Amino acid sequence: MEEIDILQQRKERIQAYIESENYIPLKRKELRTVLSVPAEDREAFELLIAELLDEGRIFETKKGKLVSPKELQMATGSFIGHARGFGFVTPDEGGEDIFIPASETAGAMQKDKVLYKILHPAGRGKKADGVIIKILERGQQRLVGLFEAGKKGGYGFVVADDKKIAKDIFISRENTKGAVTGHKVVVEITDYGEDRRNPEGRVVEILGHVNDPGVDILSVIRRYELDVEFPEEVYKEIEAIGTEVSEKDKANREDLRDLLTITIDGEDAKDLDDAISLRKLENGHFELGVHIADVSHYVQEYTELDKEAYARGTSVYLVDRVIPMLPHKLSNGICSLNPHVDRLALSCIMEIDRKGEVLSHCITESVIYSNYRMTYTAVREILEDGTPALLEEYQEILPMLEQMEELRQILGEKRKKRGSVNFDLPESKIILDENGKPVDIKPYERSISTNMIEEFMLVCNETVAENSFWQEMPFLYRSHQEPDEEKLEKMEQFLRGFGYHLRKKDGEIHPREVQKVLQAAEGSDEERIITRMVLRSMMQARYTADNTGHFGLAAKYYCHFTSPIRRYPDLEIHRMIKKMLHGELDEKTSMKYRQKMPDMAKHCSKRERIADDAERDTDDLKKVEFMADKIGEVYEGIISGVTNWGIYVELPNTVEGMIALANLDDDYYEFDEKTMQVFGRHSKKS
Repeated sequence: MEEIDILQQRKERIQAYIESENYIPLKRKELRTVLSVPAEDREAFELLIAELLDEGRIFETKKGKLVSPKELQMATGSFIGHARGFGFVTPDEGGEDIFIPASETAGAMQKDKVLYKILHPAGRGKKADGVIIKILERGQQRLVGLFEAGKKGGYGFVVADDKKIAKDIFISRENTKGAVTGHKVVVEITDYGEDRRNPEGRVVEILGHVNDPGVDILSVIRRYELDVEFPEEVYKEIEAIGTEVSEKDKANREDLRDLLTITIDGEDAKDLDDAISLRKLENGHFELGVHIADVSHYVQEYTELDKEAYARGTSVYLVDRVIPMLPHKLSNGICSLNPHVDRLALSCIMEIDRKGEVLSHCITESVIYSNYRMTYTAVREILEDGTPALLEEYQEILPMLEQMEELRQILGEKRKKRGSVNFDLPESKIILDENGKPVDIKPYERSISTNMIEEFMLVCNETVAENSFWQEMPFLYRSHQEPDEEKLEKMEQFLRGFGYHLRKKDGEIHPREVQKVLQAAEGSDEERIITRMVLRSMMQARYTADNTGHFGLAAKYYCHFTSPIRRYPDLEIHRMIKKMLHGELDEKTSMKYRQKMPDMAKHCSKRERIADDAERDTDDLKKVEFMADKIGEVYEGIISGVTNWGIYVELPNTVEGMIALANLDDDYYEFDEKTMQVFGRHSKKS
């Protein structure tokens, strides 16, 4: 290990020297002389140079001179392909994507790490464009696609499910594994090909025929390399974990079992990681307790269970199943805050005044007892409908529910005043039959009960983040930047077409201004398209080791603390808090964790994106399947997006589709006057 560290230090020194101001491009032999490399270390030196070249950290010119890529205006990034052959590079150092023409991709494929050079900088509304200099690392060794047998038989091609992969994969006769036309297969790439030659591969798994039940979802699972099963070592490791909390584990914890506590979740939820308690204090303030499953007690650092949880990063909620971050023995069992059993928790208890200000708080390891397992539907029917049977069944907690509703309104009003942006877009609830066929699609119900839990989790997450910031703990924040200049400009132009305006100060906007536009559009015909356009203009939230605030929530401090069963960042935050509570975060320990946090934040953000993409893909598959037998039927919908090639329309059941620009002149489609103004048209029919 020490030898590896020494070699790494030498590599860093070589790179630092090549990047220094006084460096003059040298050949390898010349560089060895300048750096006084002993003859016996020549082989090690060449190895370090090769690694630096492979990683794109240095570049060798045609004349054999070693230079920094920055000197030649080169940089590294990730390639994003397009079905038509061209692509984009997302720079590793951040910033806008670089357009790469089809003739300049150098055979790069989706997700490849590449060394690129900008040819023409961005300007006048156009992206910068460039050329791929070198492929540093292949992003995909395997892919999922549809097998098509060749015309002469024997061999075949695989058309990738990922439309960003422009070329089909050639499969020779001996590598088909018996696949026939119509089979969904997993392919291992054996040769990435060249500009004019297709990649080659071999079939490693036949998932089934494209029309077989379940093959569509299985294809997505394989495409995103989601592990359904846990390694055997993990199952062995958790054998000793009991199904009930032991008396030993309850020791030295705050005993909150006498506190009236409930959970509020969806009817089908099984991993209950948050419970709520609330009571009015004599001074009229609220004492809100947010009790979160103490997952870190069972998932110890550096164990096989922890390594697997970190690799997954998050649970994945597909349309027909959940792929959990933790085995069910934990996620649905000992960690889940099920009713009428003792459970370990990390509790954040806050005193909140009538203005929604958190006056004081306490974070403590606790043991709790959930008295009622409530659902969103039941709470809504109690508070909104006053359903007699439910009022009688839950009369013990009725006063607390009414106080919760009061606090919900106070917290919501406070967030609204500071400018927090609410994107109230409907999510899809897809109903499947026993064969996985979609039988209905409808919007998820949003009500005061879902909003109540949102408000309580938000105030808890903010409180924990602020506390950790001032404690100077190693931490993972949930950060959200304001829109970049280009997206902001496009959003402003679009909003002006509908008569809305964003006020800026010193070229920047406050979330409150975005909120005002959304409020002004509320209830109007264009509300949905305005909300979607604003949402698409926002940057993606991500995990960071530094606190940079959350633009959308207008929050100075924010984190994810409340879902450690299904999110690794929450689990890691729990560990840091518990170490702080136990006095274990000395300077040396803090430094060790602080150094880990940036890579952990990057990894968890990446895993979150993968989960989101997989969830979106399975939803889209089922939406397409649901609408397949409805071709020719007429629907009313709301325009949800406008592009250069057409418009997107969303139906009341949340299904979204595109009307191509070529079809907009057909009298079959009818749009309102406001839409025509945005399109620059003058007729109501188009």
